[in-house]
Amino acid sequence: MVDRDLAVLYGVQTKQLNRAVKRHLGRFPPDFMFRMSLPEFEDWRCQIGTSNPGFKMGLRRRPCVFSEQGIAMLSSVLNSERAILVNVAIMRVFVKVRETLSLHKELAAKLQELERRIVGHDAQITNIFDAIRELMAPAKEPPRRIGFRPD
Repeated sequence: MVDRDLAVLYGVQTKQLNRAVKRHLGRFPPDFMFRMSLPEFEDWRCQIGTSNPGFKMGLRRRPCVFSEQGIAMLSSVLNSERAILVNVAIMRVFVKVRETLSLHKELAAKLQELERRIVGHDAQITNIFDAIRELMAPAKEPPRRIGFRPD
């Protein structure tokens, strides 16, 4: 995410966020945070429609971009009530994601075991489904009446 979007999320000004990052640069290695390259910055400016770079208005500095880990670290270096709440929420989300991934691993293992068990039963299962389909299909011709018919 870009620094100005994170500033809105944390309820601080962009310059305040960048100042906190500069004070704690050791906590932001390149895989946590980087500054956009000049070509990326120019492309990004065109996409969001910012003002002319020749004038003294609009976005003139390349923004900082934060990875998932950088966002978590940022919430620990900002000193605001909202940053604390965001930090707590991030930690809860990480725990929930780990639980979900664990559940998916267990489910994948159970499916693999089930596949291993039924490998030899494919033909039998196909025959069962064919028989069920025959029973569910409507009769092709009405049954004939046999016996006495009073007319």
